[in-house]
Amino acid sequence: MERRQGFFAALREEVARGLSPARARRKSEAAAADLAAAFRFAGGGGGEMLAPLMEGPDLESGDGEGGGGGRGGARGRKEGWGHWVRGQLARAPSAAGAARSDLRMLLGVMGAPLAPVHVCTAEPLPHLSVKDTPIETSSAHYILQQYLAASGGHRLLASVRNAYTMGKVRMLATEHETAGRLTKNRNAGRGGEPGRFVLWQMAPEMWYIELAVGGSKVHAGCNGKLVWRHTPWLGAHAAKGPVRQLRRALQGLDPLVTASIFAGARCVGEKKVNGEDCFILKLSTDAETLKARSEGLAEMIRHVMFGYFSQRTGLLVHIEDSHLTRIQSNTGGDAVYWETTISSFMEDYRPVDGIMIAHSGRSVVTLFRFGEVAMSHTKTRMEEVWSIEEVAFNVPGLSMDCFIPPTDIKSGSVDETMEITQGERSRAGPPPGHRAKVTALEKAEEDKVAWGGGTVLENHN
Repeated sequence: MERRQGFFAALREEVARGLSPARARRKSEAAAADLAAAFRFAGGGGGEMLAPLMEGPDLESGDGEGGGGGRGGARGRKEGWGHWVRGQLARAPSAAGAARSDLRMLLGVMGAPLAPVHVCTAEPLPHLSVKDTPIETSSAHYILQQYLAASGGHRLLASVRNAYTMGKVRMLATEHETAGRLTKNRNAGRGGEPGRFVLWQMAPEMWYIELAVGGSKVHAGCNGKLVWRHTPWLGAHAAKGPVRQLRRALQGLDPLVTASIFAGARCVGEKKVNGEDCFILKLSTDAETLKARSEGLAEMIRHVMFGYFSQRTGLLVHIEDSHLTRIQSNTGGDAVYWETTISSFMEDYRPVDGIMIAHSGRSVVTLFRFGEVAMSHTKTRMEEVWSIEEVAFNVPGLSMDCFIPPTDIKSGSVDETMEITQGERSRAGPPPGHRAKVTALEKAEEDKVAWGGGTVLENHN
């Protein structure tokens, strides 16, 4: 089992570097064989043991700090590593700290958001019927049937057992507004933080995504019974509430899941989107699901999603959803409300094995925080642009082993709003003990403390 998990982890890594699933599989098998041979050679008594990997920057290949060989080279590496960590700590009060907190918010909100309701693609979609059915519901069913037909047909979509998608993203926090000040990102013209993602899906309810942006990586997955997410700053956590699909799959990547999500929607009107006449379907999360997603002081009040389906092509061109959370103060003060709105546009639909897939798009996210005091609101706007490089269906060898949750999932569960609040708190600046950490590091260097892979010195925002 461990060897199989390792193989699929290597396969995912190779796919993330740009290889197709078939080539990545062959390369992963070859790399695994070479690695096994190397370990046999190292353990045979006649060969050298492999040198330990260094977690951190390669200071020998940089500007010469820590270069050289033998004992002098080792000392240089140690001193260079200490200088690098101290430099990272010393940068925290500067713009680098603000950029890091922005990246946390970007990944926390846009990395792996979930759909509002639980659906299972194994369950049949409702039949089109006008008898004893409200016109808003029957119209929605008709629109979804047209959408499935335009996407490739229900029979073809249902034949997909698994899928893999690889793409590029670019994320950017564009502006932050308070009651008396509006701050815009002066680096907005540079295009933001680039990144890549790999998404694996398996019918009926399993998925796994890895997204790396700006040196940080977010993992999230579902094995059909549990949804989990891992971030560098919170570790692995289970998602609160029922099992839900990944929202990114609704952005023109999985028509069958999208149709299943909107099966309970109502048609509420028409609207032009980028020059396209569209039907609007509205989906509201039921009270029971909202209650299941609430925990402790955080109460989920509503979650609504709108889907805009082109009248000309029948395809989904725009989705917008917003959820409102109330967080009660544990000190008895006023409650704080968080409203998160994600607006996504899907473009460049092209057929892949007969299935229409949106190959590019963009999202705009607005975080609005407000409370009982009228002048205490904050508003943050973020943007994401993505493009799809490769899509494959029914990948040979993909199994349930790829969707096994990590063993270190913490007992508590985390909703998207919890990550938002943590990211917002980090904007307040460096913690009071920040300077003490830098001083302690300088003292450690004076005492010639060796740095090891197990030592963790983290700047907690």
